[in-house]
Amino acid sequence: MGLQDYMMNFALTLTADREDAMDLTQETSLRVLDNLEKYTDNRNFKGWVLTVMRNIFINNYRRVLRSQTVVEQDIDLYHLEATTESSIETPESACRLQEITKAIGELNDELRVPFTMYVSGYRYNEIADALGIPLGTVKSRIFFARQSLKTKIEEN
Repeated sequence: MGLQDYMMNFALTLTADREDAMDLTQETSLRVLDNLEKYTDNRNFKGWVLTVMRNIFINNYRRVLRSQTVVEQDIDLYHLEATTESSIETPESACRLQEITKAIGELNDELRVPFTMYVSGYRYNEIADALGIPLGTVKSRIFFARQSLKTKIEEN
């Protein structure tokens, strides 16, 4: 409890908003109390607590950025990362991208949804939480989607 002032000041420097700083301080306090057994003696307790706070802030910031990313449904997501060696797109590369997009579209929903989320930048555990399925199931569905895409593309 003696660190609450330090925590609040540090949270204010991170968030620049009093309400967010209070939320961050409270969340950090709860996390520290839940994980007190992970603290080793003869260490800087204040430094440990502030490191926990900083990590919570960074994770929350990344989560907010991901949730605020707007993706237009009429654009082809799989072409965003595709670049060619030169600025001129070759007919072969355009044809290849169409094949990949078509192959992804042909996947069943069980495979396509987790694969698309993974390609969009979600982590395995976030996909599992969003879809309400076990982590291992997410990993295997993404694996099977990759295998299916590889087979379909090699056939063409």
